[in-house]
Amino acid sequence: MNISVVIPCYRSAKTIPDLVSRLVPVLRDISVRHEIILVVDGSPDGTWKVAKTLTRQIDTVRAIRLSRNYGQHNALVAGIREARFDVVVTMDDDLQHLPEQIPLLISALEGDRLDLVYGVAHQEEHGFLRSFMSRSVKTSMACVLGVRNAQKVSAFRAFRTCLRDGFQELSGSHISVDVALSWSTTRVGAVSVHMDERRFGRSNYTARLLFRHAANMFLGYSTAPLRVASYLGFLVGLIGFLLAGAVLWHFLTGDTTVAGFTTITSMIAIFSSAQLISIGVLGEYIGRIHGSGVGRPTYVIRERVDLSTAVEVPAQTSGSPR
Repeated sequence: MNISVVIPCYRSAKTIPDLVSRLVPVLRDISVRHEIILVVDGSPDGTWKVAKTLTRQIDTVRAIRLSRNYGQHNALVAGIREARFDVVVTMDDDLQHLPEQIPLLISALEGDRLDLVYGVAHQEEHGFLRSFMSRSVKTSMACVLGVRNAQKVSAFRAFRTCLRDGFQELSGSHISVDVALSWSTTRVGAVSVHMDERRFGRSNYTARLLFRHAANMFLGYSTAPLRVASYLGFLVGLIGFLLAGAVLWHFLTGDTTVAGFTTITSMIAIFSSAQLISIGVLGEYIGRIHGSGVGRPTYVIRERVDLSTAVEVPAQTSGSPR
């Protein structure tokens, strides 16, 4: 198989030289033709400078610089659309994903005739809160979004490049690569891999960002929140009906109070809460429709370094569908 390795890079000036130097011999052993695509996602440090240096030193390395920080999944989509070979491998830039484990993904992809293979860690490498949030997101992907094998999802993946045709029209700022890949195939597998400790800094994917990513997926790829708003409306209506019955019963039995302030304020609060929640959910959907309608891009490529000549080529490539 000919392989394209896509690596989104952010604050990784210290790690990508070691990562690339370990990747090159691995790819030479398993692939006749290969490339390494470094997508610098608006990193404020010297990551772009290091990436350009690597393209001049190694002719199979390409570098793409986005105009600002768009997020990991948007950067992945940018790199995936640039890939030239049969299989795409995606991995992180922090050396937690071991390049030496890539042959396991490729073997499973080819031997089991799968379209998509995830590398799942033998042991969770994150803390309790981060791991709990990650498992919760995966469970929600399976139950709400209908993503098969969602528990196997990870950022270390290999898939056939043709799968990107299934989301070539995908645009906007809220992207999930795994949901998009689930549109193209059900032939998904996983292999157990070793993961290393993070050597420098700390992960940018905090519990807060995981929660934000989960909200983006549910509001961007599912109508479940709208159904929840409808169910909430029915529930509040039922509560209001029961309260009205209780008030009528007390009136018929003569057990009434003069004020009735508590009952009225409770009903107003309940109905107001339901209305505000429903309006908020609808507002999120309308806002996303508006964002897509005005042409907000998934990413914009500021410049790239070519594969063979290592010459900087100005670019204004947008992630919006052509």
